[in-house]
Amino acid sequence: MSTNKDNYFESDGTNNTVNFKIDRRDFLKITGAGITIFFTIGDLSALQQRRRGGRDYPKDFNAYLRIGEDGRVACFSGKIEMGQGIYTSLAMMLAEELQVPLTSVDMVMGDTALCPWDSATVGSRSTKYFGPALRRAAAEARAVLVLLAAKELKVPQDRLYVEDGVVIDKENPETKISYAQIAQGKKIARYLEGEPSYKHYSKHTISGKPTLRTDALLKVTGEAKFTCDIQLPGMLFARIVRPPAHGAELKNIDLTAAEKVKDIKIIKDGDLIAVLHTHPDEADRALNLIKTQYDIPENAVDNQTIFKHLEESAPSGEVVTEQGSLEKGKNLAVKMIESTFFNHYVAHAPLETHTAVVDIVKDEVKVWASTQSPFRVQSSVAETLGLPEEKVHVITPFVGGGFGGKTWNQQANEAARLAKLTGKPVQIAWTRKEEFFYDSLRPAAIVKAKSGIDHTGAIVYWDFELLFGGTRSSEPIYDIPHHRVFSRGAWRGDTSPHLFNVGAWRGPGSNTNVFAMESQTDIMAQAAGIDPLSFRMRNLSDERMKRVLQAVADKFGRTFSRGPSGNGYGIACTDYLGTYVASMAEVEVDKNRGKIKVKRIVCAQDTGEVINPQGARLQIEGGLIMGLGYVMSEEVKFEGGRILTENFDTYEITRFSWLPIIETVLVENPEMAPQGCGEPAITTTGAVITNAVYDAIGIRMFELPMTAQRIKNALTKG
Repeated sequence: MSTNKDNYFESDGTNNTVNFKIDRRDFLKITGAGITIFFTIGDLSALQQRRRGGRDYPKDFNAYLRIGEDGRVACFSGKIEMGQGIYTSLAMMLAEELQVPLTSVDMVMGDTALCPWDSATVGSRSTKYFGPALRRAAAEARAVLVLLAAKELKVPQDRLYVEDGVVIDKENPETKISYAQIAQGKKIARYLEGEPSYKHYSKHTISGKPTLRTDALLKVTGEAKFTCDIQLPGMLFARIVRPPAHGAELKNIDLTAAEKVKDIKIIKDGDLIAVLHTHPDEADRALNLIKTQYDIPENAVDNQTIFKHLEESAPSGEVVTEQGSLEKGKNLAVKMIESTFFNHYVAHAPLETHTAVVDIVKDEVKVWASTQSPFRVQSSVAETLGLPEEKVHVITPFVGGGFGGKTWNQQANEAARLAKLTGKPVQIAWTRKEEFFYDSLRPAAIVKAKSGIDHTGAIVYWDFELLFGGTRSSEPIYDIPHHRVFSRGAWRGDTSPHLFNVGAWRGPGSNTNVFAMESQTDIMAQAAGIDPLSFRMRNLSDERMKRVLQAVADKFGRTFSRGPSGNGYGIACTDYLGTYVASMAEVEVDKNRGKIKVKRIVCAQDTGEVINPQGARLQIEGGLIMGLGYVMSEEVKFEGGRILTENFDTYEITRFSWLPIIETVLVENPEMAPQGCGEPAITTTGAVITNAVYDAIGIRMFELPMTAQRIKNALTKG
């Protein structure tokens, strides 16, 4: 490697190449001219990183950016944009530390040839985990550029400052040089050595300021590209023969009528039978002409028997957390409460169904996929085709919703197989029926709760047993000297009793657990004769959580009484992976129809330093709105391996007419690093609405969703 004496400046030369080790030349060919600042622990290549075992963000990954000759800044992130707003907030973090205009930042997300490896965009982890690495990269880039500017301008470094991508001499403002001018005809590589100097949040001019989404115009004008918008010359649209039930075996198939469709291409490859055409409606017509016979295994499990099935299938389990002695806790309790809570299967139901386009030229594969995990797509497609991973290039356009469901990537593997067999580019876009059939549903689950209070209203005993829902947010947030949380059965694996795919659903595990925990807390408050807000405050020592509760109470502006008061007020709070969130709601219930009207929800959230307050509020609002669906209506109906829910005529998500007044409170805590924001608010929705319904009509609901029929049944039983 040819470098100058400072070991960070490299001449581009006349052949526009730089002799980096291991794939860096290819990287520079991709990114083109300009300054490229590398931030690595080892090799830059995402593939090399994985081969070295670097899979835990952010311990062993590359965060990098590129400054072009025109002054524009490319920001590369393995995270993807699916509506959560990180397209804007990550750009804000970069622009703040690099000190460039936000409008000069171009996001490149989920491109496996350009972006650092990332496991997936899940768990509200983008800002929390990738954000600090990006900040570090930008801060180091700024330091390097100032150093180079000092050499170019022949000015001491401490006399320079940066404004909008221009390095300026404090004593002589006419003496200045832009990042673009420094970049001209040169490439610079610099490794991180120690921590760079970061801007204090009090000095921020971009981060922390409410900012409209930078992708908004693209989306409202239709200019934004999603996977279904990718159209390639000669591309075929594929429709696949699907079984009527999970576990069904194909016995006979008649393709005679389908074969008569003009220009139809039919593929039979083991378990994959597909029809393909240059026009999607013709592919649909051919598929409808195919006659099949299947053997369907008998299974008596359905929506009515699922919880009995889960109980009978649950393994011995393991302790999640415990403290003290359950026996001592029981002895201290003067009142004991036992409850069981039930959650049905819930679908992700994204607006954009699973879609993929695959184009294979010789042994080079290009994949466009609607996915939360582009690098998993790269691995699985490579395995499917029997190719090295570096031969598969995955590009992730904007994703039209994921919520944890777009991590399996079945559609990409199917498109890859068909592209290889036909020799043509292939697009697969699942129908809504396919989406419901193959979706990894939020698992049906049970929580068995036992708890006790002493004569002062202190919680002294807490014994929770989780069946198949997951363990996230299951640790008690209250001061309970004797407690245990026990988990019996994970989502999937050898012990899974589910007849179809289950998996993460926005706030995985937490929706089920917080619903049970905060409902049980309200039951204890009523037993203690204390209003639910005072009861929570009395049993909390965590000042941060108390501050969030007080913030939501102040905004809610209502006085809580011992339930049921008839007011229809509810409370719920939790710690979601370091984000503290509390919600309060006001509802009214039509007892004759069993209908719940949510009139108002107030949600306070302490998410540490807030990068984009505008985006944070939108995420909180979106989570609460989506949460209304799983609380009041969303339930996937099934019989054995048959999924009976096939479209939105039988699967009711939140409607505009349901929307309450929503108010948000961002509790200031800038000294804490940014935490997750996309998922926390939704996890409180089940409990806050359930508790409000109890306060309104004195009926405690233990099963979600709280459909009108279930409420009427509960009222009938009294």
